[in-house]
Amino acid sequence: MDKNSNIKLLIILLELLLLQKNYEKQILSKTILVLHMRIIAESSTTKTEWCLIDGNEVKSHAITDGLNPFFMTRREISHCIRLDLPKDFFKRRWDHIHFYGAGCTSEEKKKMLESSLVAQFKTPTTVESDLLGAARGLLINEPGVACILGTGSNTCLYDGHNIVKNVRSLGFILGDEGSGAALGRIFVSDCLKDLAPKDLCEQFFDKFEITPNIVMDEVYNNPKANRTLSTYSFFLGEHLDNDYVRTIVRDEFKRFFSRNLMQYDCRKYPVCFVGSVACTFSELLCEVADIYDVEIKKIIQRSMPGIVNFHGGLEEVG
Repeated sequence: MDKNSNIKLLIILLELLLLQKNYEKQILSKTILVLHMRIIAESSTTKTEWCLIDGNEVKSHAITDGLNPFFMTRREISHCIRLDLPKDFFKRRWDHIHFYGAGCTSEEKKKMLESSLVAQFKTPTTVESDLLGAARGLLINEPGVACILGTGSNTCLYDGHNIVKNVRSLGFILGDEGSGAALGRIFVSDCLKDLAPKDLCEQFFDKFEITPNIVMDEVYNNPKANRTLSTYSFFLGEHLDNDYVRTIVRDEFKRFFSRNLMQYDCRKYPVCFVGSVACTFSELLCEVADIYDVEIKKIIQRSMPGIVNFHGGLEEVG
């Protein structure tokens, strides 16, 4: 074989080697992308927020009803997932599902939710509490105290990855101080006992087109009474110029601080809040925080942007 032939053969071999390297890079790139195909969901008792993440891009975003294993059967949860989510979420098998949910505090309840999700998506699933989701959404990798004030309430000390201390919430009958359910319960009770201002009671009954008997039925014959009471609480947000409203909200926030938040070292760690009640009544919340010498670092409506950021995705979602 002459010298020119050897050179041509060497060039061909080099080209083949280069093609192989490019092919390996493409395969590696696709593999990395596939490993980051996932669904992240955060559920309160009232609603569930879903994000479909493909690589480093949010491909789809959806809101469905809340999925709480304390108030729903596995069949009801599966039914809600299948019927309410857009078809985009079922087009392929994803690498992983990260689900943060209200009521997902015990292994039994987590397994119940996990079974429903695996049955619908055929995908490995991790189920954690909504409180851990709130902490990761609020603080991401920073240690601090995370607080939920929404339909229910909860608090924890977070070490930048996991919860290291939690004062039990106890639900809307035994606890949930400062929550929408607690505020709704106090206000409705005052209305029915003629303790709230008469004009305010009349506006409330007119707005919701209800009577005292209907209220009693919705509270005592309704498996989701906490959601109903929380809905009523936002009526108070429309009347913050009323002294009675400001007093009951302020007093309930004081109960939240004294019975929950003050069991943490709030001077050592940043204190952050998430939830509709925290946002709606933020002025009064900060006012009460000053009474207890607590500095609030952050108050946000949703945890999802921070949760996605925690899991390595985009910070801005929805």
